[in-house]
Amino acid sequence: MPRGTALALPLERLRPAPRATRNGLKPQYSSRCVVFSLNVDHSVKLLHIVGARPNFPKLAPVHRAGQAAGVTQVIVHTGQHYDEAMSAGFFRDLGIPAPDVNLAVGSGSHAAQTARIIERFEPVLLQEQPDWLVVYGDVNSTMATAIVAAKLGVRVAHVEAGLRSYDRSMPEEINRVVTDRLADLLLTPSLDANATLVAEGESPEAIVFVGNVMIDTLLASLPRAEATGYAASRGADGRHIVVTLHRPSNVDDPERLRLVCHALSALAETRPIFFPAHPRTQQQLRVLGIDLGQVMVSDPLPYFEVLDLVRGAHAVVTDSGGLQEETTALGVPCFTLRPNTERPITVTEGTNQLVSDLSALRSLVEGATPVRPPRPPQGWDGRAGERVIAALLAHSRAH
Repeated sequence: MPRGTALALPLERLRPAPRATRNGLKPQYSSRCVVFSLNVDHSVKLLHIVGARPNFPKLAPVHRAGQAAGVTQVIVHTGQHYDEAMSAGFFRDLGIPAPDVNLAVGSGSHAAQTARIIERFEPVLLQEQPDWLVVYGDVNSTMATAIVAAKLGVRVAHVEAGLRSYDRSMPEEINRVVTDRLADLLLTPSLDANATLVAEGESPEAIVFVGNVMIDTLLASLPRAEATGYAASRGADGRHIVVTLHRPSNVDDPERLRLVCHALSALAETRPIFFPAHPRTQQQLRVLGIDLGQVMVSDPLPYFEVLDLVRGAHAVVTDSGGLQEETTALGVPCFTLRPNTERPITVTEGTNQLVSDLSALRSLVEGATPVRPPRPPQGWDGRAGERVIAALLAHSRAH
């Protein structure tokens, strides 16, 4: 990025402005955001942590913006997800460089996986000595590496901070809370997350609303998704439903999974249903001998193929946080098979509806109508990655 390039930062909670000015960042004010004219410091070093499929679309726009800004970047993949469909293909498709380090922790219980990440990541962090550890979302890799960095005195920036389901039975909720308590810079995707963090006692000085980095990837990927022609090749005609399920609350309880599959089988009698199934979900279906009837179950699909199916779908049925956001941005009706969500903005401003009563699923889906044009929340404009990098640079110079 040339010297003096302007990056937009939102007005809400960019701090500390006076020190930033003394360090060479000259704020210019507009009606909706603070714009900083940045003299790029090539000495800033970021270490990005990814470990599972939800992390990769979040990393891509931040890494791209970091390259443009000329900062030094290291990618560490913990290996929490490790096969082609769940990991390697994303790096290739989203234009992310191959990881500099792969910890290869593999699968296992939450405790075993977290322990392996902590043990294997510590020497990497000691060797790399970054200015910031940048962690994404709420997977085990996010929390485990934040613990290591906090103990070693390395500053932690949490991308997608402040999201809460208030359901401690979800492992992801524990990861979110712990990571936010340890983070030095809390980069939020929506303004309700700012309010949550302040209510929990976090300093407003540490909170920056940057917007939703996953939507950056979504918007940039739509042309390539359409170019795959995948939906048309599978006979998807706009009447189709896309399903994803992987949460323990839906998959690990045999009775719950049977009820979900019964509801999906009933839906498949009138509409095509495409179900790219997580490996854990497929294993449970086999173990329990569940017959999904006409539902078209497949292995996990590459990002662009999934997006091509979703963008033209009648509706999506899921328990994924990312799909709740993507369907909101696309205006596609989404039915989330959970009693709660850490992304309430997708319900209040988007197309998402929580479904606890599975007997109502068929009528809800049949009556769904798309939102045209979509109503994306503030900050879902395709430039969140740039704002993440600008916030990191601003806070680097302010300390």
